[in-house]
Amino acid sequence: MGNYRFILSGGGTGGHIYPAIAIANELKGRYPEADFLFVGAKDRMEMEKVPQAGYKIEGLWITGLQRRLTLKNLMFPLKLISSLLKSRKIVSQFRPDVVIGTGGFASGPLLQVASGRGIPCLLQEQNSYAGITNKLLKDKVAKICVAYDGMDRFFPSAKIVKTGNPVREDLVKMNTPGFEAKTFFRLDPEKEVVLILGGSLGARRINELIEKELGYFASKDLQVLWQCGKLYFEQYQEYADQNVKVFDFLNRMDLAYAAADYVISRSGASSVSELCIVGKSTLFIPSPNVAEDHQTKNAMALVNQKAALMLRENELDAKFETVFSDLHESKEKQEELCINLKKRAMPNATRHIADEIEKLLNTLKT
Repeated sequence: MGNYRFILSGGGTGGHIYPAIAIANELKGRYPEADFLFVGAKDRMEMEKVPQAGYKIEGLWITGLQRRLTLKNLMFPLKLISSLLKSRKIVSQFRPDVVIGTGGFASGPLLQVASGRGIPCLLQEQNSYAGITNKLLKDKVAKICVAYDGMDRFFPSAKIVKTGNPVREDLVKMNTPGFEAKTFFRLDPEKEVVLILGGSLGARRINELIEKELGYFASKDLQVLWQCGKLYFEQYQEYADQNVKVFDFLNRMDLAYAAADYVISRSGASSVSELCIVGKSTLFIPSPNVAEDHQTKNAMALVNQKAALMLRENELDAKFETVFSDLHESKEKQEELCINLKKRAMPNATRHIADEIEKLLNTLKT
């Protein structure tokens, strides 16, 4: 039987959307006749990114709870009821065989409804600190795929399978030599490159840091490949020159990683998983503005294994040049970080998650 029906739900950020798309692509490769439907939150980036990947998507009127009393919080009960009602309609009409949740508030109502109807459900938790939606769903689902050890703090141990996080296939197969990648970005192939990643929208504090440190990088004869984000491109594009390349978004991340000798990055789950695959000397600057400070916890999981460095935003002015100089001047330190980072790579995560979904499909036959 190949005409299975899958619903994938998750969103709000790329860290929830791209894993869902990767899982769908793997399942589509195994079951070309299968039908797929994504469920996300209206007005969030999944409503654009999922159709671009070739899949249909339905939007729910749902948002997360704010940390303070706001009008959005007062509207939350109404939005939740609306989302549960629409989720019931979606599940009734689409009749999925398996439902997959990748986190984010949109997946809560959908998996609540699906699990209540006895439909096998699987969660994929990307972070080292579980998100609130996945924690609320833990008793409703059959399997929970995780990327870190110690997740039995949040989930029933019998349901946990350590698979890692899905990453783009082009990174797993990346074999472009560094000099070719540097040439692609019109950089000098003989000079080292620092890759700056603040996410698709950008990270204000990281951009401020790089603007301040451009002279420092020049003094070290380092080139800069800078993804400043769509929100900040107009502000920072003026710094582009022979040694500094500024982009709102890097479409060829495989070549960006291949060109990089050092990476300065946020520590969202997807970025961490990708960097483990490519194995570059990495300094994480976690976002302090995320639920449960999970980016700091993601970074610390690698720092504690001597696989990466980390600075908090409030440490940048005082410590950045010292920490980066120590790394830049020590080939031994660079090699240690790269080796230890690659040890934590799980390049077959998408395939392993799909294997777990297949096991759920097999329960339908018994």
